[in-house]
Amino acid sequence: MKPTPENFKQMLVENNELKMKITSLKSENMLLLEKIQYLLNKIFGRSSERLNPDQLLLAFEELAELQTALEQTPSEVEACEDVVLPSKRGKRKPLDAKIPENLPVEMIVIEPDEVLKNPELWVKIGEERTEQLDVVPTRFFKRVTIRPKYKKIKDRSVAPIIAPAPKRLIENSYASAGLLRHIILSKFCDHLPLYRQEQIFKQRFGVEISRKTMGGWMHLMANWLSLIYEALRSEIQASEYIQADETFIKYQDPKKDYCPNGYLWAYHSPGVGVLFEWHPSRSAGCLDSMLKGYKGLLQTDGYIGYTSWLNEAKQIAEKKEIIHAGCWAHARRKFVESPSTPTNKTIIKYIATLYRIETTLRENPKLDRYTIRQNKSVPILQKIKRILDAEKALPKSAYAKAIKYTLDRWDMLTRYLYHPTLEIDNNLIENSIRPTAIGKKNWLFFGSPHSGQDSAILYSLIETCRKLKLNPADYLEELFKALPNMEQNEIKNWTPARWSHNHKAHFTEHV
Repeated sequence: MKPTPENFKQMLVENNELKMKITSLKSENMLLLEKIQYLLNKIFGRSSERLNPDQLLLAFEELAELQTALEQTPSEVEACEDVVLPSKRGKRKPLDAKIPENLPVEMIVIEPDEVLKNPELWVKIGEERTEQLDVVPTRFFKRVTIRPKYKKIKDRSVAPIIAPAPKRLIENSYASAGLLRHIILSKFCDHLPLYRQEQIFKQRFGVEISRKTMGGWMHLMANWLSLIYEALRSEIQASEYIQADETFIKYQDPKKDYCPNGYLWAYHSPGVGVLFEWHPSRSAGCLDSMLKGYKGLLQTDGYIGYTSWLNEAKQIAEKKEIIHAGCWAHARRKFVESPSTPTNKTIIKYIATLYRIETTLRENPKLDRYTIRQNKSVPILQKIKRILDAEKALPKSAYAKAIKYTLDRWDMLTRYLYHPTLEIDNNLIENSIRPTAIGKKNWLFFGSPHSGQDSAILYSLIETCRKLKLNPADYLEELFKALPNMEQNEIKNWTPARWSHNHKAHFTEHV
């Protein structure tokens, strides 16, 4: 059949449609391959975000740059703004530095048998010392409090007298403050579920305490500590810098035949503390209890719930007072999970340079953060922006999604340049959430909806102690002694930060 102009035109149209379909299928195939590779890396790859083998070339390039910098004259090094020398790793601590000086010492003297038989024949000329670190296992014992009753001998009309009973954390219970502290630390510090503690108590010590009883104690202790928890909330809100994040945890709902997802929302203020809130959902409305009325810096990841909460009522003046900053760790993660390309490697390399600058600032608190960021970080970010703008029209792929994610949040990601207190990322709050993630692998879920908030209260105080480098055992010991007789106006002085400050002041006064 001889082709006519109409047939030829139709063939061209069909050919173009086929080409477009092939291009679309190639793009879809590439996306599917990227997803498969991503899943393989998640299942079989390492979870650390350190350099993988595909990025080793970047490390060698950075070493070459550092070598060049070292070979330059001092004046040339000062003039080079882009090179930030990595910090030196600290030397390993000697054994004496690893053991606290205030540990109690038990002296054991072993005399030779010959000296013991005839001590008058020997004179001591020296000694050999061997030091070991020992530990006494947990020991259960009964504490019996006796309050004698007295009556007046010469006047029987006077009623008998007896000393008032000391107040207890849980009235009409055999749980002492020490036992309650041990159970709390075991679960919220050492990640031991109550059922495992029940087994340990019975098998090792012959003490039977049911997990139901311990769960009731945890609920009562959370009620005791709720006012201190609210005082911690006020401290974090007053700090004017909050990092926020959330993590899912399943819980038992008697109305459902499965364990639905609930969420622990975490709020961290560097140097102040961490506060967890329990909510059965991830909706933006969960932010009201913490951020309503808050004024200051708010740093989050890219979850849309934060931006929707901030944007849903722009006419509300209090929400305009919140400056929203982004997280470079999440942006970097998008590029690391994308297929390796020359430009992708370059972007990751530039981000690594930004992090080296932040490491230097963190290790040298006296440096001017604002000035150094303007001189060193701004030029690098400008280079990253030029690459992203040049490649934002790429076909749909994981790399294209990483570019879009970063460009959509560029203003938020660069906000740290103008606020010295801001960190480059949200890693501090993610580090605060990690203990809860380890815990839920052991205890799997919260036993009821209300137990989620009980755990949030206890996690808040324990994790705040860890962030402030305080011993939670010491903090809880003093807190539990004072709690039964504490007045309402004293509560604000018992947050971990205030307790640490007052404790140091008291120690200084008595030195």
